[in-house]
Amino acid sequence: MNSISVNKFRENLKSFVEQVVTNHLPLKVTRRSGEDFVVLSADDWEREQETLYILQNSELMKQIAASAESNAKNKGYQPTAGELSEITGL
Repeated sequence: MNSISVNKFRENLKSFVEQVVTNHLPLKVTRRSGEDFVVLSADDWEREQETLYILQNSELMKQIAASAESNAKNKGYQPTAGELSEITGL
C-alpha cells in the first residue's frame, strides 16, 4: 500500500482520489500528530466487508470447503453442453 503525508494528500486530493478509485488500491495517509488513515473506494470497501462476512460465517466456510473438495474429485455438478454454451456465449 502506498503512503503519503496528509499535506501532500490535501494538495492533490482530486488526483489521489481518482487513483484510488481507478486502480482499486488503498492509499495510507500519514499525519504527524494523530493516527494515520486509509483512503479506499466505496466498491472496494463493500467487497472487503463481504469477504469478512463470509470468512466469519462458519457455515458458509464449510460449504465452500465441501464444494472445493467435490470439485477436486471431479464429483461436482457438470453442466450440459447447452448450459456451457449459454454461459460462455455471454
